[in-house]
Amino acid sequence: METSKPNYRQPWAWVPSLYFAQGIPYVVAQTVSVIMYKRLGISNTDIAFYTSLLYLPWVIKPLWSPFVDMFSTKRLWTVALQFVMGLALAVVAIVLPLPSFFTWTLAIFWLLAFFSATHDIAADGFYMLALDPHQQAAFVGVRSTFYRIAMITGSGLLVMLAGHIESSSGGNIPLAWSVTFGALAGLFLLFFAYHKLMLPYPIVDKPTLVDKSRSVWQEFAQTFVIFFKKKDVVSILAFLLFYRFAEAQLVKLVSPFLLDPRDKGGLGLSTGEVGIVYGTVGIIALTLGGLLGGYVVSKNGLKYWLWIMVFSIHLPDLMFVYLSQVQPENFLLVNIAVAIEQFGYGFGFTAYMLYMIIVSAGDHKTAHYAICTGFMALGMMGPGMLSGYLQEFLGYKNFFLWVIVATIPGFLVAAFAKIDPLFGRKVAQTQ
Repeated sequence: METSKPNYRQPWAWVPSLYFAQGIPYVVAQTVSVIMYKRLGISNTDIAFYTSLLYLPWVIKPLWSPFVDMFSTKRLWTVALQFVMGLALAVVAIVLPLPSFFTWTLAIFWLLAFFSATHDIAADGFYMLALDPHQQAAFVGVRSTFYRIAMITGSGLLVMLAGHIESSSGGNIPLAWSVTFGALAGLFLLFFAYHKLMLPYPIVDKPTLVDKSRSVWQEFAQTFVIFFKKKDVVSILAFLLFYRFAEAQLVKLVSPFLLDPRDKGGLGLSTGEVGIVYGTVGIIALTLGGLLGGYVVSKNGLKYWLWIMVFSIHLPDLMFVYLSQVQPENFLLVNIAVAIEQFGYGFGFTAYMLYMIIVSAGDHKTAHYAICTGFMALGMMGPGMLSGYLQEFLGYKNFFLWVIVATIPGFLVAAFAKIDPLFGRKVAQTQ
């Protein structure tokens, strides 16, 4: 019976689909939910606060990542979670027309975020078990690309689909989003069926639970102790939390700004237009910026490019100062401004990703990288929760001016980052 299960399958048969599936729930929780709630009449303060809370499962996922290792296989975790996420998306589609949709959908989105964060742990672990080191390096660009394609699909194509249904149904916004989430649920059930058939069964994919529960907990605790005993841990944590302090606030208000009518300080774009500007053009620019960042670091090392990347992630925020002050009606001009900001962000974010690899080096590389990603999510969640209140208090024009002031911590933490001049020349960029 066991011999009929393939230990290996061509990575092209499952790596692209696996990382496409990994990216969709994240963009639904962090971007699509913002646009949907805005179209359904929720205030910017509530949108920014409650959707920022959806970062929490990604913040705390290091706390349960060892248990994904201990119980069952990574394959089973991955496939089962795709099925569960499909069901969760179906429930969103069902409850959206209800009067209490906001409470119900938020609860389901939080569960979806928890399932997605756990799926990330399992899928990344499965990737490392199913491929040898050479293949892992060869396909790291493929997984990153398909993760970005998921971003485009979620924040671009799905939003445009909702906009099209909204228009063709005579402005029935709940129906538009119900149909959209119904389609997403069907997609995830297809992922479940496909990966149940196509994912290989690596021989080394086994649960690691040991009999001595006491030693398990000691090992679990020791992983965290070693991380927080790292040299320069204060500057490390400061970098992880504050490098994107400005971007964490900006990202939550971009879609509301694009959607809000011009008399409220926004640009008055339709749902479909936002899908094009921010969800498609913006994501493509973000991806190109990230690819360029990885390429140049491979040539000269991270330290050589660090300050160029710091300026690149922060200075293009001025594009939103321009858009909020001038409120241009030229759709092409809006696309260009958003593309510049997103390209700069993608280029500058390379430094952050590689810095996490530097910090994670050592015997507990996987667990320490998960801890870094937890602090990364925390650095986005905290400022994002307050951004809606700040915007409603200041207005869009002054809010985007504040975002420029908020870039200062990013420059300060970069000044204290310790980076080997040679680091990065042969490091493959991950998503």
